[in-house]
Amino acid sequence: MTARRAPVLACSVVGAAVVALDGTVLTVAQPALQRDLHAGIDQVQWTSTGYLVAVASLLVFAGRLGDRYGHRRVFAIGALGFAAASTGIALAPGIGAVIALRVLQGVCGALLQPATLGMLRTAFPPDRLGTPIAVRTAAIGLAAAAGPLVGGALVSAYGWRAVFLLGVPPTLAIGLLALVTAERTVERTAERAARPAGERTVRRAAHPPVTPRPSGSGLAALDPVGALLLAVALGLLVHGLVGAARPGGATAGVLAVAGATVAGAALARHERRAVRPLLPPELLRSVPVVAGLAVLLAASAALFGTLFVATYFLQDVQGLDPLDCALRVLPLAVLMVLGAPLCPPLQRRFGPRRTATAGAALLTLGVLLLARLEATAGTVPVGAAAALLGAGFVVLMVTATSVVVHRAPEVHAGVAGGLQQTAMNIGPALGVAVATLLLVLVPRGGFVPAEGAALPALAMISALALPAALALPGADADRRRTRRGATSPPSGRRACVRS
Repeated sequence: MTARRAPVLACSVVGAAVVALDGTVLTVAQPALQRDLHAGIDQVQWTSTGYLVAVASLLVFAGRLGDRYGHRRVFAIGALGFAAASTGIALAPGIGAVIALRVLQGVCGALLQPATLGMLRTAFPPDRLGTPIAVRTAAIGLAAAAGPLVGGALVSAYGWRAVFLLGVPPTLAIGLLALVTAERTVERTAERAARPAGERTVRRAAHPPVTPRPSGSGLAALDPVGALLLAVALGLLVHGLVGAARPGGATAGVLAVAGATVAGAALARHERRAVRPLLPPELLRSVPVVAGLAVLLAASAALFGTLFVATYFLQDVQGLDPLDCALRVLPLAVLMVLGAPLCPPLQRRFGPRRTATAGAALLTLGVLLLARLEATAGTVPVGAAAALLGAGFVVLMVTATSVVVHRAPEVHAGVAGGLQQTAMNIGPALGVAVATLLLVLVPRGGFVPAEGAALPALAMISALALPAALALPGADADRRRTRRGATSPPSGRRACVRS
């Protein structure tokens, strides 16, 4: 680990872990927040929905900002803003201020999250990305597992405001660290890749490179129209999926999803005509990148939808309290933390295709095992199913993320990171919406897995990761790519993706 890479890895890991921890501890704090601020349940739900909509709608644009102006710079702004918004929420006088600051926190989270992957892509050689991504994934799993326990302890001892102060010191520290460490000037590389043919960078021996400003520089190079259309489409999609998961929210959810479809069609039309589109054609034409995103979308939808059903089963049917419920599914988090470091050597030996296929099979098997549970199911079958879920998901997450980040040109690393994070935000909303609708449609026995339809449907969604995994590159393709150095394009030429 070099002196340049250590701060990058620290910022990436801590930033991703803080965001994961924030989401899990908030769930524990919401009842106390509602009582203390005398808020309605619909208002409290917006503390989560507002954050999710803000994050999902801005992730790709935030990645584009990192590609152009530097990932550490964007990361630092996001981390410091996240710390400031968290402090403001802890001091908020009412629910309206909490919701507004949660939206601001979502904007800062959108700046922070793609940069955690963009920084890794620019700091580590492509053939060594697996290990830092595995460390990042293990940290996310540990944070998600510790969240309910830490949140419960803080709320019980100090109240709900302490939950938001929990993330202030680490985000403040990594934001300042990102500011004071030097970054390779990837924005110059991005401008060189975006420059029209015929323009060349003038280099002088004793001076930094002089980069002519391309005609489409500044705001136009960021494709603001495309960013707005994508934000509207993703925001409406997430809002619709979250709304459909609430009692009586199906109609509004369908309308929001329909609006997202219209905005998506307008985005596709605009991107085909844009000179510098927000979504680079190199990424969208890359089969490994698209397949990796499909794997992440299906896997996250299946996992979070399954956990939603399992939580109701364990608490409402079997009568367990939240702590006992968390302990029953603890093997999931344990396998994520312990399994993440094993994924890079597996991927190097067997290739992304075979590794991800095995992960998809484990995840689907875990969902099917839970789907067979009766009302009297004991600790062992629940724990075994949770272990399969954790093992399958961590393999898929590390492998697919490595492929997406590895196969994206370095000048588009931020957009690739934004797309990866978008899949990881839309997937859970989709899975929970599907589970909720099917639970409602089965008036008797819906919460008992063996008598309901939710988990079989989620198993089908999980199985969709199998054909996507088969589209990932094999071991031989990755070895040939590494030997050729395909990810380091010659100076002055546009980077390309070999699918």
